[in-house]
Amino acid sequence: MNNLNNGQDGRNYSAKPDSSTASGQKNEDIIELIAPDNLAGLRLDQVLAQLLPQWSRSRLQRWIGEDRVSVDGSAGSTRQKIWGGEIIHVTAGLVESDQSHQAEAIPLSIIYEDDHLIVIDKPAGLVVHPGNGNWHGTLLNALLNHAPQLSQVPRAGIVHRLDKDTTGLLVVAKTIEAQLDLVRQLQQRTVKRHYFALALGGIEKDGLVDAPIGRHPVHRTRMAVVKNGKPARTYYRILEKFVACTLLQCSLETGRTHQIRVHLMSIGHPLAGDPVYGKISSDPPTADAIVHLPRQALHARQLELTHPNSGQIMHWESSLPDDMSRLLQIMRKTPRPILAFS
Repeated sequence: MNNLNNGQDGRNYSAKPDSSTASGQKNEDIIELIAPDNLAGLRLDQVLAQLLPQWSRSRLQRWIGEDRVSVDGSAGSTRQKIWGGEIIHVTAGLVESDQSHQAEAIPLSIIYEDDHLIVIDKPAGLVVHPGNGNWHGTLLNALLNHAPQLSQVPRAGIVHRLDKDTTGLLVVAKTIEAQLDLVRQLQQRTVKRHYFALALGGIEKDGLVDAPIGRHPVHRTRMAVVKNGKPARTYYRILEKFVACTLLQCSLETGRTHQIRVHLMSIGHPLAGDPVYGKISSDPPTADAIVHLPRQALHARQLELTHPNSGQIMHWESSLPDDMSRLLQIMRKTPRPILAFS
């Protein structure tokens, strides 16, 4: 059994392919977890949702009801309290096949691939996972066409997402073992993700936005800085200054939905072109260029992680897409930018 113990918060992840499970079903995996002390007092389904975010809570609750989850050798129940240190076994079934999980011949820009992971350079306009009216034509559909074996990995190996109109690097696991390891790295915040972002207005110095993010209290399809939201931290560093915009490198310590977009808006510098959280500047010549930008100016530029099999530190970079490059060229023409670094 592959042991993926992080050695910090008491969590222990292991996945063992087993063709003869307790439920008598075939081609399933037994996942062993040790409940961490920092989740003491939560219900079993809540603990599993924290430790296995690659599956939805409803799926985990269903598995509990199907006696696929045991706690210290006994069948678990959804409302059972966990106090830390318990050994939890989950018999994980294969992802159900439905109309949204079909292979589709959608081109992919793959910058790295081996037996364990794929690194994608995602274009603007590509939804990562089916849902919210986008049931076809997604990255998940493209992955199932490119690597059919991903039909046996939860969410086709997707462990993190980019917004539909955010471009750049995204990693996908090709095995359940790799997926568990990558999820662990994301939880431990050892995956390094750096974004290029063009923010409206003049930002004077590097900084950190440390503000919790949750659903907007009124507009439920939007996110916002809210008191009871999940902790979120975004570091930003000035790369280049313009009269009405600032090019930033943003680094995520957490990975909340719309995090960079919400955090920059919260400090008064929304992303150029952001249709949800942004606003149009009236300062020429920026306004005309931003009006014609079809999306938020956000690009996942760099990705660094530990390879789930070899343990080697892997690093990838992605060039700026054409629309952001053209916008920066316009910004650089008049007036001249003030370089913030050498």
